[in-house]
Formats: sequence, C-alpha cells, structure tokens
Amino acid sequence: MINLSEKVILITGGSSGIGAATVQTLAKAEANVVLHYYHKQEAAETIADKIGKDKCYLLRGDLAEKNAAVKLWQEAIAWKNHIDILVNNAGIFVSAGVEDEIDIWTNAWQQTLQVNLIAVADLSREAIRHFQTRNGGTIINVASRAAFRGDDPQHIHYAASKGGVISLTRTIARGFAKDNILAYAVAPGFVRTERVESYLEEVGEEFAKGDIPLGKLATPEDVANVVAFLASGLAPHTTGTTIDINGASYVH
Repeated sequence: MINLSEKVILITGGSSGIGAATVQTLAKAEANVVLHYYHKQEAAETIADKIGKDKCYLLRGDLAEKNAAVKLWQEAIAWKNHIDILVNNAGIFVSAGVEDEIDIWTNAWQQTLQVNLIAVADLSREAIRHFQTRNGGTIINVASRAAFRGDDPQHIHYAASKGGVISLTRTIARGFAKDNILAYAVAPGFVRTERVESYLEEVGEEFAKGDIPLGKLATPEDVANVVAFLASGLAPHTTGTTIDINGASYVH
C-alpha cells in the first residue's frame, strides 16, 4: 500500500474527472491535498467534505489568467508552509480548425496554450524554486496520447500544448535531478470523464473504442493510481519518464 502521509500535494483541476479521482486516491494514501478548481465549487466542496477539511484544502483560480498560477502556488504554500508534490492536471479542450475565422483560431490557440502549457510551466517554476530549498520534490504532469500521435484537425492546438508538456517535463527531469527534483508525465488516451462522455455523444463510443486493443476506455482511477505510484517516490530513477495510459492504442 502506498503511504503518502506527511506529504502535501497540490493538484490542479481537482474537482472532476481525472483530477477528482486523483485527489481522492492520494487522500486515501494519507496525503494532505490542496484541491484547485475553477468552475465546479460545489463538486470541489463535496470532495473536501468526503475527505475531511483537515486533509483537503480548496483553492479557486482561473489558470487562463496571466500569472494566476503564481498566485495559486503562493496560496497553496500558505496552508502547510510547504508543498512536496505538484500534479499539473488542469486542462482545456476547445475546438477550432483551419476553416474557422482567424479570431476563433487565434483565441483557441492562446487560451489552450495558456492553460495547458504556460500555467503548467509557471507552476513548475514555482515548484522547482521551492523544492530547491527543501532538498527536492516531485512534479507530475498530465499530458495526453495526442502529444505523440496528434489529434483531430479541430484540436491541433490541444495536441501541440500537450507535446509541449512532454518536452517541459523531460527538460525539468534532466536539468534539476541534481537538486533531487523528480519530474514525470502521464499520457492518457480516452478516459471516461464527463468531458469525454460529452465528446462520445457526438462521435459515438464505438469510434473511441475502435482503435483501443484493450476494448474499453480507461477510467479516471486508472490514471489516479499511476499518479499515486509516481508520487510515492518508490522508483526515482524513472524520472523523465512518460507513462502511457491508453489501452495500447498508441505505443512508442
């Protein structure tokens, strides 16, 4: 059983989907969790009540705003005066294709890169600086299968943002291992979340399962369990690694 007692973990986008499952999995492993959310306050409060307010601290923030990530980090630190592990999970998935007007295209790129990559980089920067004063720490970034195989033409920007997350993670791992800072990425394919359920209503579930050799979508708990393992520190020499969670729909 993984034991994360005494660890303080900040997870972004923790009110639903992969984030909510991860918060609860980490809490079951006795971690103290800072749950960041934006829209879904009621869902976040329900999770915190279930875990216990002494073990789960709620913070609201819009990562689409410039420097919001820095403010979030500072507020998170104030809870226990330190953070041991950062899980960058928050992300957006908006549609825009080459046939759209330039304003739609540009806004989609700017918003997606801000939330999915720049905020991740900003939080990682704050984490690195903090971890350097504490003899190390761990960063776990949620990327996507799309980082490696691309996405559909309506989500070029999403794939590009997640590709950036992979490069960011690898660079942190190589550059700061000397400070005992570990960095990992997880790359899910289709995961049965609210957002994906909505997408499946448009394209059909058989479309999503069609290229998954395992024959079914992953669950949020699949991803949460991998994050918990990486957070455990049981395999530090895997730093820089990306773990695929896609039912063998893309292997590399």
